[in-house]
Order: sequence, then structure tokens, then C-alpha cells
Amino acid sequence: MRITYERVAGIDVHKKTVVVTRLRVTEEQQVEWETHTFGTTTPELLQAYDWLQEWECRQVALESTGDYWKPVYNLLEEDFEVWVVNAQHVKRVPGRKTDASDAEWLAELLAYGLLQPSFIPPKPQRALRELTRYRTRLIQERSRLVNRVQKLLEGANIKLASVATDLQGVSARAILAELAAGNTDAEALAELARGRLRNKIPELERALTGKVEPHHRFLLSQQLEHIDFLDEQVAEIEAEIERQLEAMSPLSEASETAEEATATPPTPAGSPISWSTAVSLLDTIPGINREAAQIILAEIGVDMSVFPTAGHLCRWAGVAPGNNESGGKHYSGRTTKGNRVLKSTLVECAQAAIRTKDSFFKARYQRLVARRGKQRAIMAIAHSILKAIWQMLRSGEVYHDLGAEYYNQRDKDAKVAYYTRQLEKLTGAKVQIALGEAMA
Repeated sequence: MRITYERVAGIDVHKKTVVVTRLRVTEEQQVEWETHTFGTTTPELLQAYDWLQEWECRQVALESTGDYWKPVYNLLEEDFEVWVVNAQHVKRVPGRKTDASDAEWLAELLAYGLLQPSFIPPKPQRALRELTRYRTRLIQERSRLVNRVQKLLEGANIKLASVATDLQGVSARAILAELAAGNTDAEALAELARGRLRNKIPELERALTGKVEPHHRFLLSQQLEHIDFLDEQVAEIEAEIERQLEAMSPLSEASETAEEATATPPTPAGSPISWSTAVSLLDTIPGINREAAQIILAEIGVDMSVFPTAGHLCRWAGVAPGNNESGGKHYSGRTTKGNRVLKSTLVECAQAAIRTKDSFFKARYQRLVARRGKQRAIMAIAHSILKAIWQMLRSGEVYHDLGAEYYNQRDKDAKVAYYTRQLEKLTGAKVQIALGEAMA
């Protein structure tokens, strides 16, 4: 087998140590390699950096072991071509199993060109990704805390959630604050209602009549303070995300409004667009708001040349149907494992998109759900959304909805013929269609 790279290295990564093997092909076409173990602190990793530079290794392969590969990658990415490879891909090729042999095996596979690197975004995008993921965690924690408030109210015989739609609305928060302060007068609490909720004051009075104990008030006050704290944290993270997006976009683009960004002429296929423009473009897709657009872009970036086709991107995200065929038979088509953050975000966007009236996604969902079920239909919508995103980021064009009548118009002749045959079976007469009127 022909050697593809003549000076490479393989690194077996652990929490406290990394085992590094450097490999080179001499002028006599002999393969030499050396293996050494280093610590994972920054000074020790810099020693590994110098050790690799001695043999002028240009390509370095390491397994994606938890988060332990990140410190190594951070120090090597500027001067080496670092390949983070999937451990499953390496295990499929038989070999020995020790730390030293793992590093040697990685170096050998890399030298022969048998490894495929994973997609690792550049530093600015990785920073944006960490910010958006942390914001998602804070929002999820806030949702869990609101559920704890509801559980606490049920234990105190307070049925506020049965009358008020949102426990964090203006009226509900005012009532909860008074409850935490010790006010248990149902009539006084009900008078705090605002807007449409004032039409339900009698129901509110009954719902707010309960048995609130001192420990209920203490826990409620603690939970409300925690919710307010999380709201502040989310607001600060969102401001930092906006600053990061501005820093990643050209100065001329950072000052554009959303309307100006979406009105810019399409970019040539394959050339990446600015981050601010990309967020505005994705915001035009049904089911995707600005926050979801930021999450999606933080995961996939704006340069779609990384993914040769939309199918490559969908498979990397884990929303493409599986391909399992053997002996001419098709087995389970379950979606493969992919980017979990991106996949869950796309599913949430799909659930919002199918509720958009007169949209293509709603029509497609209704077409699929009857014969494939809700979960498969939702995943198919997420797949369609990601394919549209890939095309939009490549072309720089805004989203153009095909409309709710797309499938009806596409299959118009077939539908007319089908319903004509059904009508003939029911009436027993020959039916001809002319100018939209049925004539027997």
C-alpha cells in the first residue's frame, strides 16, 4: 500500500496523559517511529509540540475522546494539520490495544491515508457554539424551575396553572410574588390579574384558595429569585452572542439591518456569506426564529463547501434516513447518530413549522403523518429544513415557500384521473371533465 503522508503523528488522548507516536519515511524509504508519553498540562503539551516539530510532522491524528482532545487541538491547530477522527472508524480496522499501540496505529493509518477527519469549526465559530449551547442549557434549567414552581403550588392546593396559561406572565408573577410574601387572601390575589385574565376573577379566587404553609412561601421565594437570576443570565449571554456575531462579520455587514441583509443580491454558489446575513436569511424560514438561527449557524457555520452536498450535511446532523440494505432487502431506516444539539434544534423548528398556515412544511407533514406516523413525519420536516438551509447558505437567497398547494398542483392530473375513476365507480356512468365541471 502506498504511503500518502511521510511525516505524521498519532496521539492517544487520556485525561492525565497523552501517548504520542511520530512516524517518518527516511530517504532510504524506511519507516521510523518513536513513542513518548506526555502530561496534559499546557507546559507538558508544549513539550509534545516541540517533540513533533523535531521530525517536521505536518499531519497529526487524535481520537475524539470526550473533551480531552480539545487542549491538544488548541495547541496544535495553528502549526499542524490536526485530524480529529471518530474512534468507531479506527476500531473497525483491526489492531492491537494498548495506549502505545493505539498511538502507533493512528499514525500508521494516517500515513496510509486510511483516516477521515471530523468537521472541527474554526476558533470564532467554536466560541459562538459554546455561547449558544450554554444559553440553551440556561433556558432548559429555567423551564425545569418553572415546573418545580407548578409542583410546589399543587402541593399547597393552589390551582393557578389551571386558570392562567403562563405561570411566568405578568399577572401570574404578581400573584406568585404576593404568595411568597405571605399574602393568602384569594380575593386580593385575584385582583392582581391583568388583561384577559380579569375575565376569570371568580375562577381565580377559587384557584387561589389553598393551604400555603411557611415552607411553601420560603421555597417559592427561592425559586422565583432563581428564575429572575436565570433571566438575567440569558439576557447577558444573548448580548454576548450578538457581540460575537458582530465580531465575526465584516464591519460593513455588522451595521446592516435585517431587511438590508436579506435584500442583498445572491452570492456566487460556494462563496460563504457573512454571519449577520446568514442569521437574517435563516430567520425567513417558517419555524426558525433568530435564536434558533444562531444555534444552527453555530453548529454548521456559513461555509457550506465543508459539506459537498445537502445529503452530507443532513447525515452529519443525524436527520437523514439510515441506509441499511443486505441481500437485496432494506432493513431499519432509523436516523443515524449525529450532532445532538443541531438535531434537537431542527426538530423543535419542524414542530413550529408545521403549525404555520398555508406553508409547504405543513402540507408535507400532513401528507406524511397519515402513513408514516408523527415522529417520522417531524424528522422528515427537519430534514427538509436543513436541506433548504444548505441551499440558502450556498446561494445567499432568502427562503421561498412552495406553498400549501404545491403537492396538489404537482399531481394535479393524477388526482383528477383518480377522483374521476372513483366517481365513475359510484355513479356507474361515464364522467368527463371539462372546464372544471363534471358532465355525465
